[in-house]
Amino acid sequence: MFLKVIACEIAFREICHCAATSPHVIDTEFLPQGYHDTPKTGLVEIQKRIDALPAGRFDAILLGYGLCSNIIAGLKSDHTPLVIPRAHDCITFFLGSKERYQEHFTSHPGTYYYTSGWLECIRRRGEKSLQQGTTFMPRTVKDAADATYRQWVEKYGEEEAKYLLETMGGWADSYNRGALIDFDFTKPLQLAGQVQRICADQGWTFEEVRGDLDLLRRWLDGAWDEKDFLVVPPRQQVAASFDDTVITAVPPASAAETGKA
Repeated sequence: MFLKVIACEIAFREICHCAATSPHVIDTEFLPQGYHDTPKTGLVEIQKRIDALPAGRFDAILLGYGLCSNIIAGLKSDHTPLVIPRAHDCITFFLGSKERYQEHFTSHPGTYYYTSGWLECIRRRGEKSLQQGTTFMPRTVKDAADATYRQWVEKYGEEEAKYLLETMGGWADSYNRGALIDFDFTKPLQLAGQVQRICADQGWTFEEVRGDLDLLRRWLDGAWDEKDFLVVPPRQQVAASFDDTVITAVPPASAAETGKA
């Protein structure tokens, strides 16, 4: 098959590693990390890439995104099937399955996960260090928070905006552990030291978690079982399923009704 991959750069190394051993011909395109912070913008940008593809060129379009704040809800292709892993967010890609992610989430709540892409995306955008954002989040996340704060000031006034910012800012307090999801091929990058320093700054415990490429490998190899992948027929749209399947395919009218619900 000739497959087109449109994915977040957060999974650049992992996708390229799996693509190198896939039996299929794969054309990759990576979009900047951070669109899940502004999902409406991300949805538009991903749809632009899909719409730009000519009919009949690819056997399938593989979208390397989780549901991620509904960033993929509403996406469609008029002529080529879309293939999407069933995942709430990209951590599922690196742990190998949504079930393993759920196991980690249940057994280790309060964990902030790091990967090679998470750490390298900062450099790809030209940022010198994590300190341009906070000690543990890239600047795009801080920029999104700053933009939200400005909107609150305009809508509610500065005093109420400060109260909301302080209240919402407490989300970071729920973390107490940093976990690096690492692979044999990323060991030479020596990422553990970077994450250990971040965890030390935050007062978190640090742990390395062995990554699993099974989900990404099957996605790129064309082994699209219904349990782990959604194949969206042409002219149907992606929608959140609100159950264990995570996402589903619906006619455009049904997608609009789902959004209103």
